[in-house]
Amino acid sequence: MIRSEQKNVKSAVAWAGSDIIIKICTPFEQENVPEFVDDGLDFIEGQGEDFERALESTGFGRFHFSLLAVCGLIYLNTAVGITIISFVLPSATCDFQMSSSDKGWLTAAPMLGMVIGSYFWGCLADTKGRKTVLIGALLMDGICGLLSSISQVYWLFMFLRFLNGFAITGAMGICFPYLGEFQPGKYRETILCWMELFWTLGVIVLPGIAWIIIPMEFEYISDNNFKFASWNLFVAACAIPSIFIGLWLFFFPESPKFLLECGEADAALDVLRDMYSSNYNDDGANFPVRSLREKVRTLSVVSQQSTRSIRSLRIRKPKELKLLLREIWEQTKALCKPPHLRYTAITCAIQFGLTTSYYTLMIWFPELFYRFEEFESINPNQKARVCQVSSVVVSSNSTIGAAEFCGEPIADSVFLHTLIIGLACIPTSFWLPLCVHRLGAKFFLVFSLLVAGSVTIGLYFVDSTNSNLALSCIFEALTSLGISTVYCVMVDLFPTNLRVMAAALSLTFGRGGALLGNLLFGFLIDLNCVVPIVIFAVMLFGSGLLCLLLPNTGEGALD
Repeated sequence: MIRSEQKNVKSAVAWAGSDIIIKICTPFEQENVPEFVDDGLDFIEGQGEDFERALESTGFGRFHFSLLAVCGLIYLNTAVGITIISFVLPSATCDFQMSSSDKGWLTAAPMLGMVIGSYFWGCLADTKGRKTVLIGALLMDGICGLLSSISQVYWLFMFLRFLNGFAITGAMGICFPYLGEFQPGKYRETILCWMELFWTLGVIVLPGIAWIIIPMEFEYISDNNFKFASWNLFVAACAIPSIFIGLWLFFFPESPKFLLECGEADAALDVLRDMYSSNYNDDGANFPVRSLREKVRTLSVVSQQSTRSIRSLRIRKPKELKLLLREIWEQTKALCKPPHLRYTAITCAIQFGLTTSYYTLMIWFPELFYRFEEFESINPNQKARVCQVSSVVVSSNSTIGAAEFCGEPIADSVFLHTLIIGLACIPTSFWLPLCVHRLGAKFFLVFSLLVAGSVTIGLYFVDSTNSNLALSCIFEALTSLGISTVYCVMVDLFPTNLRVMAAALSLTFGRGGALLGNLLFGFLIDLNCVVPIVIFAVMLFGSGLLCLLLPNTGEGALD
C-alpha cells in the first residue's frame, strides 16, 4: 500500500527504540534524506540497530569533536586529580610531619573516596542522567581541591583529599559511557580509544605544573600562623580546571540514548536534531527522522508504575526516593545474575588487579625517585636495589634533625623523570586508536597486562635511577593503555540502563584494591618491599589471563 502511494515521492524511515516510523517525504525533502533509506525496508530485521541508524543520520563532525574534547579534558583532569598526591607527599612532609605510614594513609584517602563514590555516582548516572552527574562531580572535585589547598592540619587535608577522590571517580567512570552513547558504531571504538591520549597528556601536564610551581621560593605566613607555600599553590592550580570543565558541560546535551531509555523520546529527538545541525551546519528542522517512540524495558520499576521519566524523580520526596532506590536495586540485581553476571564478575576482577597495581606504583614512583636521589647523594657512585635504597634512606633520615630534613627540596630530576614517564606513553596512545580495529581491544588488554606484570617483577632488580626510570616508563605506558581499553570494552558489554552502573561497580573493586595497595605499600616499603612487588605482578598476570574470557567488541550497535 505504501509503495502504491509514492509514485512521485520517496519514503524515509526513522528508527528509534524498537519501533519503525514511516514518513513520506515530498520531493523538496528528498535531498535531506540519508542515502541508506534507498534500501527500502530490508534492514528492518535488525531491530537492535534502529537507534544506531538514527544516530548515523546525524552525521559525524563538529559536534563529535567538541564532545571528544570536553570528555578528553575530563579524563585528563582525572589523571591529574588522582596522581597529584604523588608530588604532595615529598613537599608536604615538613608541614604535616609525615612518616611513611602517614604518607600511606594520605595516598589511601582519595582511594577510599573512590571506593565509596564509584557506585554512588554510577547509580545516579544510570537514573538521573550522565550530564547532570558529571557536572556535579566536577564541581565538587574543584571546590574540595581549593579547600584542601588552604588546609593547615594533616587530618583535614586528608579528609578533603578523600572528598576529591569521592568526586573524581564519578567523572572518570561516566565520561566513557557518556561519550560512547553519542557515537555511531563505526566510529565508537576508535573515538573511545583516543581518550587514552588525553590520559597521557594528563600524566605529562602534572609533573610540568609541579616542576614550575613547587620549587618556587614562595611562602606566605600570616600573623595567626596560616601558611600557604608553593605546594599549596600547586594543589589549588590543579583544582581549578575541574570547575571550568564542569561549567563547560552545561553547553552539552544529555545522552540521547539515555533519554530514549527513560521514555523521553521528544527530548532525545531534539538532541539528535542539534547534533545534525552542528555536524552539517544545517537547520535542525531538516533532520530526516521525524519521530521517535519510547522504548519500554520491563525491568524498569518506574516504567511499570508511572508514566514519568525516572529522571524527574526527586530525592527529597520520600515516595519518589523509595521508587528511585527500588530502581537502583533492580538494576544492581540485574548485574548480578545472567546474562550479565559473567561479564560483571570478569570486569570487576580485571579492574581489581589492574587498578591496584597501577595506582599504587604510579603514586609512589615519585617517592621512589626521591629516595634514589637521597641514596645517591649519601652514597655517591654506589648502586643498590630499590628495597635497599629505601632502608638506607629511612635509617639515614632518622638521624637527621627535623628542620634539616624539612629543608631538603625535591630534586629537579624527580620532576624530569616523571615527565619522561608521561612522554613514554605517547607511542601507545597513538598505537591504540590507530590499530584497535585491526588487532582488537582484547589483544591490547592481554598484551599490555602480561608485559606490565613482567616489568613489575623487573622493578625489584633495578639498581639505579636510570634503570628504574626505564622500567617505570614501560609500566606506565602499558598499564594506562590497559585501563583505557577496559573502559572502552565495558561500553559495549552492558546495555544503556546498566552501562554506567556496571562501570561503577568494577571501579569500586578497582579502587578498593588501590586503597589496600597504597596502605600495604606505605607500611612495607620500609620493611620488606619484595612482598608488594610480587603481589602486584601476580595481579597483573591474573588480569591479563582473565581478559581472554572477554568477547570481541566494537562491531555492533549499543544495546
